[in-house]
Amino acid sequence: MGLKSFLSRPLAAYTVNQYRKWALHPEAAQQRVLRELLRHGPATAFGRAHDLAAARTAQDFQQRVPVRDYEALSSYIARIKQGEKDVLWPGQPLYLAKTSGTTSGAKYIPITRASIGNHINGAKDALLHYIHHSGKPQFLDGKLMFLSGSPELEEVAGIKTGRLSGISNHHVPAYLRRNQLPSYQTNIIEDWEQKLDRVVAETLGQPMTLISGIPPWVQMYFDRITARTGKSVGEVFPQFQLFVYGGVNFEPYRRKLLESIGRPVDTVELFPASEGFFAFQDQPGNDGLLLLADAGIYYEFIPAERFFEPNPPRLTLAEVELGQNYALVVSSNAGLWGYSVGDTVRFVSLRPHRVVVTGRIKHFLSAFGEHVIGEEVEQTLREVLQQFPEAEVVEFTVAPRVSDTAAEPSRHEWLVEFARPPQDAAAFAAALDAGLRRRNVYYDDLLSGNILAPLLLTALPAGAFQRYMKSQGKLGGQNKVPRLSNDRTLADGLLNSAM
Repeated sequence: MGLKSFLSRPLAAYTVNQYRKWALHPEAAQQRVLRELLRHGPATAFGRAHDLAAARTAQDFQQRVPVRDYEALSSYIARIKQGEKDVLWPGQPLYLAKTSGTTSGAKYIPITRASIGNHINGAKDALLHYIHHSGKPQFLDGKLMFLSGSPELEEVAGIKTGRLSGISNHHVPAYLRRNQLPSYQTNIIEDWEQKLDRVVAETLGQPMTLISGIPPWVQMYFDRITARTGKSVGEVFPQFQLFVYGGVNFEPYRRKLLESIGRPVDTVELFPASEGFFAFQDQPGNDGLLLLADAGIYYEFIPAERFFEPNPPRLTLAEVELGQNYALVVSSNAGLWGYSVGDTVRFVSLRPHRVVVTGRIKHFLSAFGEHVIGEEVEQTLREVLQQFPEAEVVEFTVAPRVSDTAAEPSRHEWLVEFARPPQDAAAFAAALDAGLRRRNVYYDDLLSGNILAPLLLTALPAGAFQRYMKSQGKLGGQNKVPRLSNDRTLADGLLNSAM
């Protein structure tokens, strides 16, 4: 055992004990966080506009601060980008995390001196929890690979600006830097495929022990390792112990990734976003992610089915229930106030409060009134793949196919890229329909009433999703394929890329 792994044990035990102090009483931690936010908020332009100085309770806060998405907050962000201080949080942000996904183009999410620790400590503490509960710190003595965006930052009004993963790269502890791969020179390559080739070249022959990244892009890395060597990833890297992932649901990728590795490895799931590091898997084998209630973020939860009402209920952590799907709203020491993150979560335990990420509030399919969510289609596909063990899926998305003629009925279309197709595609499609009908009563009613026809399964050629993402400038990094759409933009783009 090396020095790093040896010293990590007492640090891990101390960290886990500190978490236990608030994890069983997270409501009290949330009250402390809200008081701290309300102590700083009045000194800002946002605070003055919303009379935060008069807010004392959660109810006071809700009365003064409406729920906003990025578009509604963008006028304040524009002032920050023009160099104004004390806009959303006292002073200027330390960074602006640049990410895509809005109708107006890139988002710029502030990260302040007060909030940077949330991003850095969340990932670090996830690994310390793993060390404590697994008793396996040896990965710290090998090479650690973080497949991320470029760490090269630009400046906007004197504020360093770039991808969150690139920003985080600058805060890797010094004692881990000599273990870190890929190199800075490789990490700043913008072209994803060129970068991937360099990553493969740098990691082959190295004692890789930890690999982390968004699953579909890690799969591309694994595929190139196997193509270059003719061996499984587990054979190429015999010391590979831990796979750390986040950003998307792991389940659709689990089977192919683990087959690529060729042997069991441990996994740790994270729930990071530019808006904050919200949760991590604190116990191996427990799918729930511990919500970080004492990390400068105040959480509110809106029942997902009521999110688009004019005045939906905003529940505190003390009011949530098990099994309910909630849209996540945060206020934080980064200067976000009543901010709709866009993710939906479901609590799987209380005290400690653990969640699973169920999808995106705007990524649902309700072209016919069915309101299908990402969790439902992902669980359905996982179930069907167990029934058809010969089939293997690379990527998929679901879109409506609205009929304008009597000859072709309206239905859902599943666009699936198979690594190995099912032997009976019609039976595979029927199983998907049956699984989704069991999970969504509205979808079942639409099929029972002959308003919708059974789904259409469209198999896409190899590389279709990668070609489409590349055509949109979204190949690699933190970009993700939406599971569900209410229109045909993504579906038609994929079909055109497949021609």
